[in-house]
Parts: sequence; C-alpha cells; structure tokens
Amino acid sequence: MTQNARNMTIVVTGATGRTGRRVAEAAREAGLTVREATRARGFDWADRSTWADTLRGADAAYLVYPSDVGAPDAGRAVGLLAQEAVGLGVRRLVLLSSRGEERARPTEEALRGSGADWTVVRASWFAQNFSEGPLVEGFRESGELVFPGGSVREPFVDVRDIADVVVAVVTGGERYVGRAVTVSGPRLLTFGEAVGEIAAVTGRELTYRAVSARQYGDVLAGFGVPAEEVEFLVELFESLLDGRNSYLSEGVQEVLGREPRDFSEFVRDAAAAGVWKAGS
Repeated sequence: MTQNARNMTIVVTGATGRTGRRVAEAAREAGLTVREATRARGFDWADRSTWADTLRGADAAYLVYPSDVGAPDAGRAVGLLAQEAVGLGVRRLVLLSSRGEERARPTEEALRGSGADWTVVRASWFAQNFSEGPLVEGFRESGELVFPGGSVREPFVDVRDIADVVVAVVTGGERYVGRAVTVSGPRLLTFGEAVGEIAAVTGRELTYRAVSARQYGDVLAGFGVPAEEVEFLVELFESLLDGRNSYLSEGVQEVLGREPRDFSEFVRDAAAAGVWKAGS
C-alpha cells in the first residue's frame, strides 16, 4: 500500500549536495515535508549529539555519507545513525550506495543490521559529475577533463532520476523494503564520448585526457587533498573504472515505469544553464 506522501516527513542528509538537493526537491514536489540535515541546520555526521533532534518525529530518512559510502568510517557511522533513527521511530531508511563498489558492502550491511525498513539505491556514475564538483574547473579553465576513466564505458545516470527513485521508494509502502535497487542511465558512453557530447552542444573545444589512477592521485595531492583520502580515491578509481560497471541496470524502469533520462538531456539542460562557459 502506498503511503500518503502528504502525511510524511523525510530527513534528507546532504540536502545541499548533488543528490540530496534533488531528493529534497523531488520530495517537496511529491507533497512530503522535508527536513534538511546539513551542518547549517545543526546536523553533523561526525557529531552524534546532533542526530536525535534532526531525526525525532520524522517518518523516513535519506542517507548519503559525505565522503564516500565505501569510506573506512562510513559503515560505523551509517550503522549508528540507523540504529538511533529506529530507536526514535524512524524506521524507513534509504541509503545511497555505489554500483560495483565492494567497499560499500559493509555500509550496506550496517544498515541491514539496524532493524530499519531499509532500501539501498545503488547508482552508477553520476552524469552531474561533469557539471558539478571538482571536474568542472578543468572544463572552464583549460577546456580539458583529466581523469582516470580510460576508455571504459559507463551508463551515466542523471541524479534527477536517482531522486525520483528515492521518493518513489519511500512512498511505495512495503514494495521496496529489504531490497537493493540498482539504477543507471540508458546508454553506455566512454568518458571521451561524454566530453564529445558536451563539446558538441556547447560549441567549445573540449578534450578528455586519460591518466592512470595513480597520476590522478598526484593531481589531487597537488590540490591539497589529504594523503589518506588520496590513497582511498586512487584505489576506488582503480576498481570502479576497470570495466565492471559497463552494463545497464533496470532500476529506473522498474520503480518509475519509464526510461531513464539520456545523457544528452542532461547535457542540454546543463549547457542552457551556462555550466561549462569558459571562466564562469
């Protein structure tokens, strides 16, 4: 039985981030009351004393761990927060996880063991990684994307589809409880092909330069990323970008009853917003 969204309050962690912002928007459009869990609103993943006030009285929560779902501290934090949520009566929890990331499994297990009515949404590489975050500066400043993606093919998923899936799962009653839903875009592209589509729409000379994960780690270190985090990211990219994710998943179709947004739709929308303008 589908739950009446207008009577639901959902806590959205990372509500100013890439997925959380869209989940909050989609939830409001569906009639849910959204409680944003951000540091600005008094919530901190690293400070357990901030959790109860954020969770108390809510019906559901969307959990996205800030560094990475497979980070060494993610499993413990997610498990503890999930247990606290259940203890406060917030049983419906949805975790954003990563498709093909073995290091994410302990975090997923921690959620399963919490006693929550859980759902895991495993996503492929975000289309919006090309328009938001650290990769964008290279486009704006030099017209070049430097990244360890090689020639691997990836079904880039639009974050708006992730948000729609999360809201549908939360309001879908028991249908998706105790399940992992895996989502991707509808088409396999290399990183070079993706950059080519962005170049075609923006009219800019944009290029993709493939480097090794270790070389990319040196770039991150040069930006001041801590050595421990660099090492984690190097190992993460070496595994995730080895071809294991070069296939399509059907989660968007299953949950939403429609095809996922194509990468070309994402590119048109982001270009119209001026995302990749030089010097912007």
